[in-house]
Amino acid sequence: MGIKVDFRKRYYNKKSDKKKGKEASFTLDVQFELGDELVVLFGRSGSGKTTTLQCISGLLEPNGGKIVVNDNVYFDCHKRTNLPVQQRSLGYVFQNYALFPHMDVKKNIAYGLKGWNEVNKEKRVIEMLQLLHIEGLEHNYPSQLSGGQKQRVALARALAPKPDILLLDEPFSALDMVVRMKLREKIKEIQRELRIPVLFITHNHVEAFTIADKVVIFHEGRVQQIGTPEDVFYQPSNRHVAELVGLSNIFEDAIALNVDEAPETLVLECGNLKVITNKPDRIVAEKVSWGIRPENLRILPLTDDAKSRENTFKACVKSVVNKGASKVLALEIAEHKNLLLAEMANQFFEDVDLRTGDECLARIEMSKIVIF
Repeated sequence: MGIKVDFRKRYYNKKSDKKKGKEASFTLDVQFELGDELVVLFGRSGSGKTTTLQCISGLLEPNGGKIVVNDNVYFDCHKRTNLPVQQRSLGYVFQNYALFPHMDVKKNIAYGLKGWNEVNKEKRVIEMLQLLHIEGLEHNYPSQLSGGQKQRVALARALAPKPDILLLDEPFSALDMVVRMKLREKIKEIQRELRIPVLFITHNHVEAFTIADKVVIFHEGRVQQIGTPEDVFYQPSNRHVAELVGLSNIFEDAIALNVDEAPETLVLECGNLKVITNKPDRIVAEKVSWGIRPENLRILPLTDDAKSRENTFKACVKSVVNKGASKVLALEIAEHKNLLLAEMANQFFEDVDLRTGDECLARIEMSKIVIF
């Protein structure tokens, strides 16, 4: 059970370009196979995430390939199979919820239950009201609901027909933080209970790496990496993935050197910058890229004792940006002129009390360096 996707979708600047045999301006070429799990599709805008959901749902027709959900073939180019939307057993929640404004909550939920007898339809609507904790709102219209309530109604409507798969296209983007957190937990709870594939699009790092069983990283129409949040977060396959998961301090084409007296470590030499790191389990090529997250860069006072520590460099503060709960410091390493970003919680920033132009020490933690 689960979903198997292997399809291509091409876009052209003009309709005539396709007839003339010109190269497509954008090609979505997607392959993945996933089980009954909660999967986050993650990537920049325009990378192909929403188009992937639309092809799975039948709103768009791929140019080639195959889409199978729970052994049911939704699309097969070679067999000329392309089930219409109404014949695909799926629930779809759009970013704008797409509730019918002229229908109350009860009728919105019941909309997808065509063909059900009235007794079973009524029973199913009540089940959905209870599951999403929106009892008492059944006679309200969408204009009378809050953003969080609209989202719950949209979820109830999508789940009511007992779909084989649930597709969620940035469902929480317009909601405040508290409501988002509650609905994230509700989505996880529903997926565990129903045991169906849930494909969830988000641009929010926290959502991507707190609710997902698997993460599928998209970049320019291609799947770059598939894995658990931990796999993708700590072992990005390339620079595109590394940047997407927050590795803003990236050094490319570093030479990886073994240390004879410490075989479990490596020296990464990038220009005149050298850092020591733990040797990864996989074989490291002669040249690699590496990075460190801003929150894993430690700021130390300018003392002789701290200078002697590994991967510790004298730095100058070039700027300080307030992010609310934290501060982001741009640091220039004095000897190497490399620029690093460090993020500190406000309580720790107050202790170091740094301003633009001040000097400090920047320490790159060995165990936090990511090699790819």
